[in-house]
Amino acid sequence: MTTTTAPPAASTPSGAADPGRPYRRSPLTWIREHLLAAITVVVFVFMLAPNAVILWMSFNQPIGKFDYDWNRFSLSAWKNPCATNEMCHSLGLSVEIGLIATLVSTALGTMIAFAMVRHRFKARSGINSLLFLPMAAPEVVMGATLTALFFNTIGPGSLGFWTITIAHIVFCLSYVVVTVKSRLAGMDPTLERAAQDLYATPLQTFMKVTLPLVAPGIGAAALLAFALSVDDYIITAFTAGNMETFPMYIWGSVQRAYPAQIDVIGSLMLICTMAIIALSQILGRARNARR
Repeated sequence: MTTTTAPPAASTPSGAADPGRPYRRSPLTWIREHLLAAITVVVFVFMLAPNAVILWMSFNQPIGKFDYDWNRFSLSAWKNPCATNEMCHSLGLSVEIGLIATLVSTALGTMIAFAMVRHRFKARSGINSLLFLPMAAPEVVMGATLTALFFNTIGPGSLGFWTITIAHIVFCLSYVVVTVKSRLAGMDPTLERAAQDLYATPLQTFMKVTLPLVAPGIGAAALLAFALSVDDYIITAFTAGNMETFPMYIWGSVQRAYPAQIDVIGSLMLICTMAIIALSQILGRARNARR
């Protein structure tokens, strides 16, 4: 009777995982896998924490003139958003200037973006470089330049509503052009060619194909221009004259009083912005679902 011996079991190489043991990741591997997500969360918390503080302090009933320390919960600031007539007037002035600057800069910037993307001309590269100057130049330099080289030539008492508006249009124009250009650069040109192959006129192609595709970029550019205009202080301070916008009112009120109504208006701006973004996302998803 012949006895056979089984071959020896293959030895597990050093460093290989044993299938009989549970796999355990080292702490360094876990940190490397979650480091980017952790940094992203920290950055978002850092950016949104001031907005949360402003919203929380808008429900405060301050003891004195400055809404810096929490005292007790109150809705008095929300019931009367305008602490003084000057605050309401400055807020209305900022919104009015912002709307005009947004409409003009969005219209001009959209046409410039189409010209830069769709057409080739000699000064195209130079204009493309000049568009970034208002974005790169400090606002102090831009405000002082506009005041010294343009507005003072009209007259020393000419600074006011329209000088602020023109300065904001010049300032917001570059941001609109860059935003719309990025949307146009990512658009598929074959869609317009398909519409032309189906005997659509240039106007029909623009209204039914091009404009709906570029509309999200135009809307984003308009929101950015409005936010930049309403929020601007430095350029406005050089071109305002005797006018006082809402950022200028806040700067002046910080030195003598800081009512909770300022936090209320800031919270309302934040809520309106988030509502517009959420509405655009809902409409975009609904449009994609219909397709």
